[in-house]
Amino acid sequence: SLGFYAGLESLKLQNGCSCFQITTLINHKDRPKRSDKTLQAIQRVGQAVNLAVGRFVTVGEAIANENRELKEEMSVACIEARRAGETIAQLTDVASLDHPESDSHITIFTDKTGVVKAARLLLSSVTKVLVLADRIVIKQIITSRNKVLATMDQLEKVSSFQEFVQIFSQFGNEMVEFAHLTGDRQNDLKDEKKKARMAASRAVLEKCTMMLLTASKTCLRHPDCESARINKDGVFHRMRLALEQVIEIVTDSRPNGENEMAPISIYSGIKEFKNKVEGLRENLYFLSKENLSTMLEVILEHTEDFTDSAYTSHEHREHILELSKQAKMELEQLVSVWMQAQNQKTKDLMEDLEVAILKTCQCMNDLKREVHSAATSLAADLLKYHTDHMVLKALKITGVEGNLEAVAEYTCKLSEQKEQLVEMCRLLRHVSGTEPLEITCIHAEDTFQVTGPQIISAAETLALHPSSKIAKENLEVFCEAWESQLSDMSLLLREINDVFEGRRGEKRVYLSLPRPGKHNANLKALKPVKLDTEEQAKIAKLGLELHLLTSDVDSETEKWEDQENEIVQHGQGMSSMAYSMYLFTRGEGLLKTTQDLFHQAEVMYF
Repeated sequence: SLGFYAGLESLKLQNGCSCFQITTLINHKDRPKRSDKTLQAIQRVGQAVNLAVGRFVTVGEAIANENRELKEEMSVACIEARRAGETIAQLTDVASLDHPESDSHITIFTDKTGVVKAARLLLSSVTKVLVLADRIVIKQIITSRNKVLATMDQLEKVSSFQEFVQIFSQFGNEMVEFAHLTGDRQNDLKDEKKKARMAASRAVLEKCTMMLLTASKTCLRHPDCESARINKDGVFHRMRLALEQVIEIVTDSRPNGENEMAPISIYSGIKEFKNKVEGLRENLYFLSKENLSTMLEVILEHTEDFTDSAYTSHEHREHILELSKQAKMELEQLVSVWMQAQNQKTKDLMEDLEVAILKTCQCMNDLKREVHSAATSLAADLLKYHTDHMVLKALKITGVEGNLEAVAEYTCKLSEQKEQLVEMCRLLRHVSGTEPLEITCIHAEDTFQVTGPQIISAAETLALHPSSKIAKENLEVFCEAWESQLSDMSLLLREINDVFEGRRGEKRVYLSLPRPGKHNANLKALKPVKLDTEEQAKIAKLGLELHLLTSDVDSETEKWEDQENEIVQHGQGMSSMAYSMYLFTRGEGLLKTTQDLFHQAEVMYF
């Protein structure tokens, strides 16, 4: 399977650039200059594409053999891809020819339309393989989820330890398989928001697996204990929700067809507001003053989350209220000058408008900085204060002592701590700076909301059965989850500050596809290959070389006299599309999702 992934990455990197090269070449003059360097480069392009296609197709055929319902479609697409790769290699076999146009051998110089057809067939067939493979991945994940749910139902109903141990062993294997499949899918996702949601769901499932073990064992040991049952039911419920969210992300759907309502943060609101305000420089009529006023009202409503919070300092509260008042005044002044400029576009009014735009944006920047300071300072203080985990330690001690009164006292303190941390997460979401970090904040909030009551029920169970080793172990597991989330919050806070300071770099994304099974005969001949750092560097270098050659070729094709030629225009269009698809493989360009890629491919060859 590693050979398949490596082949796919090589194909995507090389094919994206090489199709750009080949389609650009069709714009050449009748008798362009052809240096040895150019001819060798052309041949290298064709060979690289053909080798990558061959490697890709070999494993694609193996996948087809494992998925009978899609075998015919996949096989046809693989055959088309192999034929296109071979055709491109033949047409670009020009390095040894001194005068390609006079030779009987058909090349890129004598059959320009042949290159176009081969490139279109290659993109078409490869995209078909990707679409079919995507369907297989989704099917695999759904099937795996169904297995996990079925086994969970069995675990929930067991009444003996022996039966539980047997079923939990099966459950563990199924969870490992599900984790691998969803991990590959998470890497596949280009949408950072979906990737963050997937990561959050997988984190819940990973942590809840151990919780399910100890909570179930505790319930089996103490079947008449109500707090033990509540504790176990909470774990099962949370796991089922996480499993459903994974399927929603994978299938890009939601229950009952409802749309996902993304929470609006102060940061995103300010960003959109400033974009609209700055847009007035180019167009005075593209929006109404009512739209701007409404946008500011929404932002200021969200600042009430800070000013109404019991955990916001008096100084921060006063500054936020003052800046909110100033923002209203600056907008009023901006609207006044803006309306005058619409009626009379004089130099003085345009200068006044520019000043008003700058002052409004500066005020919003100050407000953004203030809410960031309020949220992050609160988070830093709370995380430092709770780093000793004194309440958790006290719960463990009083639980083992069987001191129900003391446990009740400390559960109240834990509930207070939970409310503080939940409020911290809500405020941090407003200043997180990116959608993925917003989702991480929401996940953290949910974790504290759910884990707090679970710790309480586990502590109550231990207090009722102070000599129970399994009840003690169960409380330890839930306390560790709480401590782990606090540790994660420290990392999250650091990343939020990095985004605010502009220190956050982009992460590379890799595509995942279905893994062929271990026992497929077609795979025995494949040599597993892992894209290590050195190989990635080689591929990146090849891509750079191809890109540089593109510039050389473009400089020659610019001399083509008939730019209105239909073949030339078609080739230029394909060249632009192919380059967009190449940028997609690097996580760049206008194509952001796999759906965008498929749509671009459809436009290209249909």
